[in-house]
Amino acid sequence: MNNKISTLSRCLIGTTLTLTTLFSWSTSATLAQSMRNRENIIAERIATLQQSEKRWIEVDLSEQKLTAWEGSNKLYTLTVSTGKSATPTITGTFTVQSKHVSGRMRGPGYNVPSVPYIMYFSGGYAIHGAYWHNRFGTPVSHGCVNLRVSEAEKVFQWASVGTPVIVHR
Repeated sequence: MNNKISTLSRCLIGTTLTLTTLFSWSTSATLAQSMRNRENIIAERIATLQQSEKRWIEVDLSEQKLTAWEGSNKLYTLTVSTGKSATPTITGTFTVQSKHVSGRMRGPGYNVPSVPYIMYFSGGYAIHGAYWHNRFGTPVSHGCVNLRVSEAEKVFQWASVGTPVIVHR
């Protein structure tokens, strides 16, 4: 049985963590290695972008900052509010998938009309303006990256669909 499961794990790259969790094979060393691999991928992507002339967005969750870059040139850094511990902002490398000047955002525990300057980067995760709070610098969102409305407009006008978004701790 172990041989069949290990073969299955090799075939299902990306689901190994799920299988190990499901069957209680996971160790803290395995989880730590997975996190290091993810951090290495993010670091490599940042290094690649810095060697280019591309526009890209960096979101630093530990600092609650969004930085707009052109290659290795830092254009500006803004204070954001990202996901609270119960609804964290995902980390990884993404791209702006779609842009909307305004839209309704809803989910468990929230239903907000007229959210300004939305840039979706992964599923329901987005960078957008927030007119309903002034707690920037503190994680308070349901997973999105909140900016002051005027700053969200600035990023929205600067970025385009396809702009890389790097979110890390």
